[in-house]
Amino acid sequence: MTKDTKPLFSQHEHALEKAYEVCPECGSELAIKNSKAGAFIGCVSYPNCHYTRPVVEQEKFETQILAGSQCPKCAHELAVKQGRYGLFIGCTNFPDCDHIEQEQSEVYQDVVCPKCKKGHLAEKQSRYGKTFYACDNYPKCKFAVNHHPVAGSCQQCGFELLLARTMAAGDILQCADKKCAHIQK
Repeated sequence: MTKDTKPLFSQHEHALEKAYEVCPECGSELAIKNSKAGAFIGCVSYPNCHYTRPVVEQEKFETQILAGSQCPKCAHELAVKQGRYGLFIGCTNFPDCDHIEQEQSEVYQDVVCPKCKKGHLAEKQSRYGKTFYACDNYPKCKFAVNHHPVAGSCQQCGFELLLARTMAAGDILQCADKKCAHIQK
């Protein structure tokens, strides 16, 4: 090797440092690991060292107080906060008050819950953004369906709810009872 030639990795040292990071707590190597919550970076010396951090650093969101708002439970102000599933509006007096503003969902007054016969079905969204229809008497009644509910009864089994579905053959009405699933003519 002559004076003018540079070592092979001198220009890429910063890339190697990123690839082979060391644990700030114990000095061991860090590796990408997986859990039920997703991927994360953790120390290979686990269980002796418990150092972890997220793979992608997320921006910190500062809680923003909503001026002129009032919690219906404790009269403190409401604020926009960031939680596990995204942004939400909640009471600033947390954990003493656990009030969270819910989105207004459309309640189908003509469609009575076939399970409890007291509540009505309401349109809701899962944490993944998918629309479903559930009894507004939750948690006492846990009845839910994935397709648009229609008042009526099944011609075959007499179940008191039909579902409007769009199939390859066109729009149909289907019995909401999973055991029956009869298609109405």
